Amino acid sequence: MKLATYKDGSRDGQLVVVSRDLGTAHYATGIATRLQQVLDDWNFMAPQLQDLYEQLNQGKTRHAFPFDPTQCMAPLPRAYQWADGSAYLNHVELVRKARNAEVPATFYTDPLMYQGGSDDFIGPCDDVIVPSTAMGIDFEAEIAVVTGDVPMGTDAKDALDGVRLVMLANDVSLRNLIPGELAKGFGFFQSKPATAFSPVAVTLDELGDAWKGGRLHLTLQSTWNGRKVGMCDAGEEMTFHFGQLIAHIAKTRNVRAGSIVGSGTVSNKGVETGSGKNKRMEWPKGYSCIAEKRCIETIQDGAPKTEFMQFGDTIRIEMKGKDGQSIFGAIDQNIAPPGGSKDDLPEVQPLDSSED
Repeated sequence: MKLATYKDGSRDGQLVVVSRDLGTAHYATGIATRLQQVLDDWNFMAPQLQDLYEQLNQGKTRHAFPFDPTQCMAPLPRAYQWADGSAYLNHVELVRKARNAEVPATFYTDPLMYQGGSDDFIGPCDDVIVPSTAMGIDFEAEIAVVTGDVPMGTDAKDALDGVRLVMLANDVSLRNLIPGELAKGFGFFQSKPATAFSPVAVTLDELGDAWKGGRLHLTLQSTWNGRKVGMCDAGEEMTFHFGQLIAHIAKTRNVRAGSIVGSGTVSNKGVETGSGKNKRMEWPKGYSCIAEKRCIETIQDGAPKTEFMQFGDTIRIEMKGKDGQSIFGAIDQNIAPPGGSKDDLPEVQPLDSSED
């Protein structure tokens, strides 16, 4: 089934069930008003929502209405935990190669992970509000899962049983704030503003055989200012699957229902073209964040050329099934300053950028 949360003036919104083709929706009133309620009592409430979903797809509901993604909050507008991994090690390898640095051996056995802000997610069509473009605004196209309860000490195989829903994410990064924060030795904080998620979150059965081994084997599309810049395979090159990411969290603590776990930037390896002096690395599947594009440029040409995002830029992130239909709906956002006017902004001096 497919679930979304509609804006209603409250912080947690109103739970709606959305048809498979994303054409119609129906309030889940009488079953649950908020998604967190469902996650807390999944075995009881999920079958009821599934029945409503099937009726909606068959056109048998009495109060269906056209689904409008612009009215959506994040599927789970507030979460108990938002833990984002770096499961695609090609992304890390690119960053390190651009700096002529080696990837530590432990990166291949132990996932990188940071804990983002989970109190204030934004909807799929809400503006990305950033104080200044000098902060180095970047999108990051990712996959995320919402969990049920996963006990401390659960291994990676069993942790997969804790996956309840899957969705897309735009994990916005402020690249020019990252170096100073990492230098403190305590990880990301101000450099990670509010994250946006896709209009709908879906259960695993909606993904069919594309969900295999804790990975989603489909193409994640990123379109920046109307130009498609990424067609990245989200499956094969995911070093750590979602069971491993969840088990990483659960090593020393319980993971509670309503936790969101992200994949990190979806990234694919380059291919070598040409021969002799004309030998060159190319990345035909594009990129899922600008920082990666800048690393590619550094590797190819010695220095980055692509600038980070400006006010007025747009980013669209979407994934389609093997039938060509959108699965989660699209994250479709504008980059904007506070209040919508650049004239009101204080001067912020550019900082040294980082591609991590």
